[in-house]
Amino acid sequence: MKSIGSFMFIIGLASTIFHFLDRELIILTWINNWGETVGWVIRGALMVIGGGLWLSGKPSEPEETA
Repeated sequence: MKSIGSFMFIIGLASTIFHFLDRELIILTWINNWGETVGWVIRGALMVIGGGLWLSGKPSEPEETA
């Protein structure tokens, strides 16, 4: 779940940064179809849910050295 969460958070953060540069990620070009407010809600949800998944994910097991 950590990898999915980090992916969602990074995509939301990148979308937010690109929005201020008048650009958008190809995968998220649809988010402003319902208006500016809904686009911001989707970006925020991606970051919040992604961050929550990343924080709640189990830490990877350390490799044992022999």
